[in-house]
Amino acid sequence: MRCFRFLAAGNAASAYGVYLNLVAFNLFVYDFTDSALQTGLVMAVRLLVGLIGGVLAGKLAARLDLKRMMITAESAQALGLITLVVFHRFTGVWLLYAVVVVAGLCSNSNGVALRTAVPAIVGADRRVWANGLLASCRSVAMVAGFASAGVVVSLLGHTAAFLVSAGTFALSAANLAWLPLRTRTDSGETGAEGRVPPERGGGQEETRPTRARRMAALAFGALPPLVLMLVAVRAVDGFGSSAHNVGMPVQSRAVDPDDPAVFMSQFWTTWAIGNLIAQRLTTRYAKRRGAPSDTAFAVGVMIMSAAFILAFAGLPVWLALPVIVLAGMADGFTENAFVSRLQTLPEKGRAAAFGLAATTENTAFGLGMVISASLLERFSPFGVVGAMHGAALVLGLAFLLIRRRLAAAPREPSHQTADAAPEREREVNR
Repeated sequence: MRCFRFLAAGNAASAYGVYLNLVAFNLFVYDFTDSALQTGLVMAVRLLVGLIGGVLAGKLAARLDLKRMMITAESAQALGLITLVVFHRFTGVWLLYAVVVVAGLCSNSNGVALRTAVPAIVGADRRVWANGLLASCRSVAMVAGFASAGVVVSLLGHTAAFLVSAGTFALSAANLAWLPLRTRTDSGETGAEGRVPPERGGGQEETRPTRARRMAALAFGALPPLVLMLVAVRAVDGFGSSAHNVGMPVQSRAVDPDDPAVFMSQFWTTWAIGNLIAQRLTTRYAKRRGAPSDTAFAVGVMIMSAAFILAFAGLPVWLALPVIVLAGMADGFTENAFVSRLQTLPEKGRAAAFGLAATTENTAFGLGMVISASLLERFSPFGVVGAMHGAALVLGLAFLLIRRRLAAAPREPSHQTADAAPEREREVNR
């Protein structure tokens, strides 16, 4: 799997650029506009693009060549940052919004396309290993990106940060172009240049209402109810995660008023260590017993939420660090389990599922950031994190109960009549 290791390394370089640019761009917007309102509007546009970008990326991934889609997304992000560096002095604020839109759409497209293509690249039996490698590399890139952003911006300036980020995107695009990747498992689903041909319906042209219903079914109705429930749990997981992300600066200042950055750095570094450990253990587990189950995913969400709540409970350092490691382990495990589960779907449904998941996660995370920021004005970080991660705990438990009830439901009797069997089958398939 040398080819995929190169792919994971290139994706990690791109992820580093994303997290570096996330910090540098927000600081640049405020310095460039000297307006908190404009900074907030740019962040709102970034959030809005994330909301609609997931479904759009899912539709594109179901029809386009995934390798070209990823190369285009990475190249567009690099070009957008270079354009910002060269022309920001001669343009108004509109260029900032354009760069945000390009970054949001392309980041979503690249992530959905890569997750959709993993089973075709490595094989369905190795997808857990592949997802673990991608998640591990991305975790390291996230810590490195956030940790180095302040140093790069303060010492070298915004321009250097943008050029470094653009270079990582260009490197990822070149890496993708060089690698011989097979991104579709069924050649019959793709037409010329890897595009999925449109469905034909007896030679009649598809009307707009029919097309709209078909696309809605592709995005929602074609997905099994259990998968939609998993997406919902994952979204509420993101809702809870927004609380500890927003509450971290407040908690850091409360723990270490003189140097809050030290606690924050220790927290995320420890979390990343737990995440890396989880990916290794999950890969070994998958070799022996297969991919994690839906039940294991829900249990992981509950453990992660409980660990994050305890991490904000004011525990002594010697006890807080193992709890944060546990939170990182549960976070890494649930991500791998969730992605691996969606990758069992057929290719068209897989792309739609990842697009829907990206949209719901971005929506829940953005809504959670707004709610948690307002709650932190009146309540402690522990209370806010406890309430919002508590929602993930409750939904995870509800999923387990529903899953158990469905498993215990009595099956249809086998002595049904010959006429009743086809009729019941038609009812199920409706």
